Amino acid sequence: MGRFAQDRQVFFFEEQIPTDHHLAYLEIHPFEGTTVKSVRPRIPHWWSEAERETALGKLLDELLALNDAIRPILWFYTPVMYSFARHVDASAIVYDCMDELANFKFAPPRLKETEAALIARADVVFTGGHSLYEVKAHLHDNIHPFPSSVDVSHFRTARDESVEPSDQKAIPGLKLGYYGVIDERLDLVLLAAVAKARPNLSFIFIGPVVKIAPEDLPKAANIHYLGQKHYSELPAYLSGWDAALMPFALNEATKFISPTKTPEYLAAGRPVVSTRVTDVVRHYGDLEGVFLADEPESFAAACDEALALKKAGDAWLTPVDEMLSGSSWDQTFSAMSVLVEEAVTRRLSPVKSPRKSRPHGSGKTNPSNYDYLIVGAGFAGSVLAERLASDGGKRVLVCDRRPHIAGNAYDVQNEDGILIHQYGPHIFHTNSEDVFNYLSRFTAWRPYEHRVLADVDGLRLPVPINVTTLNGLYGLDLHNEAEAARFLAGRAEPCDPIVTSKDVVVSQVGSDLYRTFFEGYTRKQWGLDPSQLDKSVTARVPTRTNADDRYFLDNFQAMPLHGYTKMFENMLDHDNITVMTSTEYADIRRDYQVGHTIFTGPIDEYFDYRFGRLPYRSLKFQHETHDTRRLLPVGVVNYPSESVPYTRITEYKHLTGQIHPKTSISYEFACADGDPYYPIPRPENQALYKQYEALAREHSDVTFVGRLGTYKYYNMDQVVGQALATYRRMTKADAGDVVTARAQ
Repeated sequence: MGRFAQDRQVFFFEEQIPTDHHLAYLEIHPFEGTTVKSVRPRIPHWWSEAERETALGKLLDELLALNDAIRPILWFYTPVMYSFARHVDASAIVYDCMDELANFKFAPPRLKETEAALIARADVVFTGGHSLYEVKAHLHDNIHPFPSSVDVSHFRTARDESVEPSDQKAIPGLKLGYYGVIDERLDLVLLAAVAKARPNLSFIFIGPVVKIAPEDLPKAANIHYLGQKHYSELPAYLSGWDAALMPFALNEATKFISPTKTPEYLAAGRPVVSTRVTDVVRHYGDLEGVFLADEPESFAAACDEALALKKAGDAWLTPVDEMLSGSSWDQTFSAMSVLVEEAVTRRLSPVKSPRKSRPHGSGKTNPSNYDYLIVGAGFAGSVLAERLASDGGKRVLVCDRRPHIAGNAYDVQNEDGILIHQYGPHIFHTNSEDVFNYLSRFTAWRPYEHRVLADVDGLRLPVPINVTTLNGLYGLDLHNEAEAARFLAGRAEPCDPIVTSKDVVVSQVGSDLYRTFFEGYTRKQWGLDPSQLDKSVTARVPTRTNADDRYFLDNFQAMPLHGYTKMFENMLDHDNITVMTSTEYADIRRDYQVGHTIFTGPIDEYFDYRFGRLPYRSLKFQHETHDTRRLLPVGVVNYPSESVPYTRITEYKHLTGQIHPKTSISYEFACADGDPYYPIPRPENQALYKQYEALAREHSDVTFVGRLGTYKYYNMDQVVGQALATYRRMTKADAGDVVTARAQ
């Protein structure tokens, strides 16, 4: 947190008890440590709401003045606190929405109205889980889900032999426990029935009782209420449990919860028995150690299964620990800090006008001789230019026939000031730490996990196909991976051998799903039937049996914080690099002397189409701006049907997180003519490319790199990786190694 709050103070606002205004204050000292102060103002209970808000506002002003807080960051956990803090001049406003508080008992009558005002003012919104995100996503441009994280090391101590607290140790028999607030979110009828059905088991409840009269709590000889305990004590209590409980009622108060205790229980090594809370099912339902049931009889049976699993050993904990490795508070902190830093930057330095592209002939030097000429200022060309100039000390001339750098990744603000991707959505994702770290030299990042829906006869269903897709399309109620896998296996039509794109899909999911999601879309995208395309085309889009609706599963998923074009500008900002846009390679070759050419354009164009033209697929875009804040529920909606002329619609504010009263979308049309985008993967096309590749090996003065230069469908990170590998080979060649010219 010190990164975004350097020289700035952060005030957290939360309300612990509905009738007691509680103001929590956190002051950040990034170099001297962190000091936390909690302030709880006491005010007369007979004051009117207006009197109370006026007094709290004045107290807040005094608190800010006492701590020399100038333009602090305001972080709200509840909208209730916003009403008396809205006047503060803040560096950024964060709304950390942990629950749908309006659904709770005794919620303030003006809560929804106040929340709407807070969301309208907020620079960034976080939600405590995906269900809550889905219901709030349309309300803000820069909103992000953060499911429950866990302090693994803290709760893992429960797996070791611990001294069980005396008030629990005295309880006999096998123990199943719950900790947390005991309120209307718990299913009291279920608790009573399960305790009655299993009198040999002890049911332990730790936590304060809120909004429930003590006489309404289930009472039985095997139900034990131990009261509220400190966070530091929880592992010791967990160590005495044989299984953990989450007996939540399925009501309005639990509809959007993502219980933090789920990963905590699992980190403690305890199997979990829960009712089917949506986010519990979504994130943990496929783990062997999580048992789901809603009715008393099935819940009691699930308790028996959990106890048997605990007794059987620790093998079930291996996938649990793998899952928990991606759920740490450190990871959540890191992701949140980037977003808050971005919010501060945007508020303090708002963009005043559309960004202009780099002018023709830009660069620090303009000598007549260069060590390298690089044709194309996209990823391949720009990475090699940067490496050759900054690491290799070479003089580099970069030219591009377009009037801008960044290639197809070029983004620019339209006339309304909305950042759009001129050539369609570019979503960065990679599993390569080297690639991510390299690009991080030239940009900060904002977390972004891409999600795509397919419009099927008016239904919008997740792609890649997952269990949610199957349930929505066929009206099913598949609950877990095993059920989804069995369903797909029953529809799969084995193909041997698997050669084409159609074979890949039909062999996995059958003809119906193939026709619904792949056939029409592929025909539009490639101008060919999937049976005419290499299997690599549809193999890029997997089928899942879980509820994971992320389009990509890579370790690194993010968008350049200030856009792709800014990242390219930083990459090419070097004294040894000259950039010439709106410039043809033919003109450069005639007017400038270069030692070596790196060509990132179409390899067949370089050789004047000697063996014929390599087939490419092109794209055209229809960009529109609408006078509304949001149009789509996700960044991209696909249209698989051939009756719809475009393949997809993109709404760019999902990708950029830009806050703007208007929104911009683009319709994407695949076509045969235009700039080359995608090499068409067919055996005859690959054979033609091999002729050009062989010709390239005969020319020692040119190297071919990138999607067009090597006629291969690369993702952005793969192009970066290829360019970095090419530079390493060039470095070896400069050192004296004998390397023949080639298409990289």
